[in-house]
Amino acid sequence: MSGGNVCIRGEANPVQINDCRQKVAKNESAFAQLSAVLSLAGNEVRLKILYLLEAEKELCPCDLSDILGMSIPAISQHLRKLKDGNIVSSRKEGQTIFYSIRPAHLKLLRSFFKIINQLEAI
Repeated sequence: MSGGNVCIRGEANPVQINDCRQKVAKNESAFAQLSAVLSLAGNEVRLKILYLLEAEKELCPCDLSDILGMSIPAISQHLRKLKDGNIVSSRKEGQTIFYSIRPAHLKLLRSFFKIINQLEAI
């Protein structure tokens, strides 16, 4: 007896299969971008950081440290991952570095933050 899944479909729809293959191929870049963002945002601390950056437009590691009750080095490690993943950008003002979400990712992330805000209201 086979332990694997077995497809019991009577007949394949070659048009549907080809159309779906084309849709996936056409959006390959978008899948890669969304997957990278979700992979990094999937960490609870990084998601909170992104949520705060969206709400406040920009924050420094010290602000985030105070808000989240974490050490500055821990916050900095998360910010480094987000920056390496091209999700946030930074600007320096004197000795202070401010972080913000890159505009290309704001629309996607806002849809998730909207869900968070709706759940908060329940």
